[in-house]
Amino acid sequence: MNTSCDRRDFLKTAAAGVTAMSMTARSYARVIGANERIRIAQIGCGDRGRNAHMATIHKFDKEENVEFVAVADPWRVAREQAAALVKEWYGHEAKQFVSYRDLLEMKDLDAVMIASPDHAHTTHLEAAAKAKKHTYIEKPMARKMDALVRAVDAVKSAGIVVQVGTQSRSRPVTTGCRELWKSGILGKASRLEQCRNAEKPYWYRYVKDVKKEDLDWNEFTMGATKRPFDPVFYSGWYGYLEFTDGPICGMGSHFIGLLNYITGAEFPTSCVCNGGIFTWKDEHHFSCPDHVEALWVYPEGFMAVFSINYGNSGGNRCRFFCEKGQLNLDNWNAPTYSAEGGPKRDGSIRGVNEVKPIETPDHFQNWLQCMRTGKPTRAPIEAGYQHSIACLMAVESFNTGRRTTYDHATRTIRRA
Repeated sequence: MNTSCDRRDFLKTAAAGVTAMSMTARSYARVIGANERIRIAQIGCGDRGRNAHMATIHKFDKEENVEFVAVADPWRVAREQAAALVKEWYGHEAKQFVSYRDLLEMKDLDAVMIASPDHAHTTHLEAAAKAKKHTYIEKPMARKMDALVRAVDAVKSAGIVVQVGTQSRSRPVTTGCRELWKSGILGKASRLEQCRNAEKPYWYRYVKDVKKEDLDWNEFTMGATKRPFDPVFYSGWYGYLEFTDGPICGMGSHFIGLLNYITGAEFPTSCVCNGGIFTWKDEHHFSCPDHVEALWVYPEGFMAVFSINYGNSGGNRCRFFCEKGQLNLDNWNAPTYSAEGGPKRDGSIRGVNEVKPIETPDHFQNWLQCMRTGKPTRAPIEAGYQHSIACLMAVESFNTGRRTTYDHATRTIRRA
C-alpha cells in the first residue's frame, strides 16, 4: 500500500484537521433524545457483524431503547442470516441491501455499525459520516493515509458519535491499569511489548465454500483487485493483501489502542517493521505475513514492540517495562504489577499485586449511551486515528524496508 501523499494536498487540509482533532464533546450535534428509539443498521453481516455487533447490542436493546432495522452485505447468505436475527428479536422485517450506498439513503436511520473487510472501512466510515449517521467502526480503521484523513475530517464535520472497535479500552482491568499508570508508581517507561502468537494464522478458520451467484463480487472488492471471484479469495480475505494489511494491523491495532489508552501516548515518531511468510505456504497462496515484528519509538521516551509468530504458539506475553517495575498483562483478565527488573525500584511496590479493576460500561453500550449524552466514547475517532497512524507507519516500513516517521502538523508519513 502507499501511505505517502502529496505534501501540498495535506497542507490544504492540515489546519482544518488539527483544529478538528482538538474539538470537544460539544461538537456532537446529533444527540438523540432520552425517550427516542435508536434505529441501527448493520453494514457487513459476517461473523463479526452478527455475533459481536448485533448480538451484543441485542443484550442492551431494551435497556437502551434500540433496535436493528436494516442490514447490508454483498453476500446473500450473510445478509439473510442477519435479517433473520432482526425478525427473531424484534418481530419485524429488516430492510436488506447489497450495497451500503442504498442503506445510507434511509431517512429513518440513526446509526450504523461497520464490520466490513479492512479495505472498505474508511470508505464506509466517510459515507456514514456524510450521511450523518452515528457510527461504530471496526479496526483497523484505515489502510491509506489520504482515505484516513478524509474519513476523520468527515466525522468531525458531521458531528457524529463514533466508537472505534478497539474494545479492550472498555475493560474494567484496562481502566484500572490506566489509573495505576497515572499514579506514577511504575516510573518512566522504557519498553512496551506484546507477542501474540499461535500455531496457525487466523484467516484459515474463515475459509468456506461460497457460490458465485450468491455474491456481488464488484460490491465486495470495491476496486481492490481485478482478480476474478474465487471462494477462498473471498472468504479468506483476512489472508490476502488486496483486502487487508495483515496481523500487524489486524492484531497490532489492539496493542496500540491499549498502549495509547493506558499511557496517554498518541503518536510514534518513527517505526521499523519486518517479516514474511515462513511457515504457512500452501495451495491457498495467502499473501499476508505469518511472522512480523514492528518497533515504534514514542516521543515520551519509550519503545513499543509488537510481534506475531504464527509458526508456534509459545511465548505469548504483554509487558510494560518501567524504571521502578513492570506492568504484566500476560493474563488480560488479571493483570499484575511488581518491582521486578526495575533499575530504580524504591520499595514503593512490594511483591506481585493485582491491578484493581474499575467498572466501566461495555464498549458497545458506551457507544449507545454517548449518542444520547453527546460525550466522547471510550474509543473516539481520535483513538482510531492514532492507532491507524502507528499501523500505517509499520506497513510502509514493511513494504519498503525503510524506517518511517510521522509529522502530526502536516499529517504525513515519510520514509526516512
